[in-house]
Amino acid sequence: MNQIAELLPAGNVALDVDAATKARLFDAVAQLFERDTHLSPGTIVASLAAREKLGSTGLGQGIAIPHGRLKGLPEARGAFVRLATPIPFDSPDGKPVSQVFVLLVPEHATDRHLQLLSELAQMFSERAFRERLTAARTAGEVHALIRDWEPAG
Repeated sequence: MNQIAELLPAGNVALDVDAATKARLFDAVAQLFERDTHLSPGTIVASLAAREKLGSTGLGQGIAIPHGRLKGLPEARGAFVRLATPIPFDSPDGKPVSQVFVLLVPEHATDRHLQLLSELAQMFSERAFRERLTAARTAGEVHALIRDWEPAG
């Protein structure tokens, strides 16, 4: 199992989410994480928005990896959201984003945070993987694709 699968509960995969802006996306994601982490949605949204102010977490190719550090979070957690309609994300290629992996890490998880971001970037850089995520019909299928992904090499 890859590192990402370990921090992505099946309940944190949501498809066809209706969010027309980053702020609405962060609100929707905060609701997923609230169930999973018991942290307040406001705290989660504030952490994601603060990181986004430093620079866009859009990777390009319709992918974004918003992330934040949270005091009181015991371990890294993730959520995957596929949007019903792509939204602007200030990505380097200028394309709107439709697939979003949100990563929350404990306040002091520096090395782990960087390892997870690196694995996410590798995962989402694979065109065939992105296409399989787009074609998946259910949250369970998406979760299985992420769970079964293996790093190249």
